Amino acid sequence: MEKLQSAEQFTNLANAEDVIFMFTAGWCPDCRVIEPIMPEIEKKFSDYRFISVDRDEFIDLCIEKDIYGIPSFIGFRDGEEQGRFVSRDRKTQGEIESFISNLWK
Repeated sequence: MEKLQSAEQFTNLANAEDVIFMFTAGWCPDCRVIEPIMPEIEKKFSDYRFISVDRDEFIDLCIEKDIYGIPSFIGFRDGEEQGRFVSRDRKTQGEIESFISNLWK
């Protein structure tokens, strides 16, 4: 999964592509649990670009986007947020896939 390099890149990607941002942190145990399943999810949903956003590196962006729990996901299309899966709960592969499947229906 690609890593976000700048807040400007976040805006550019959100405005130009079907993109799913995954907010995470190196110290987050729930993030580590889903890390091994993300390549399979990315392959299954290859129409979308997946970008990892480090919560600690982009704390201002997280505050702006109301991301207070990780791991969390936000999907964008044409600059508009299409959906979010934001909570402090551990997420399963099925829950993540269901969220993505229902983004652009």
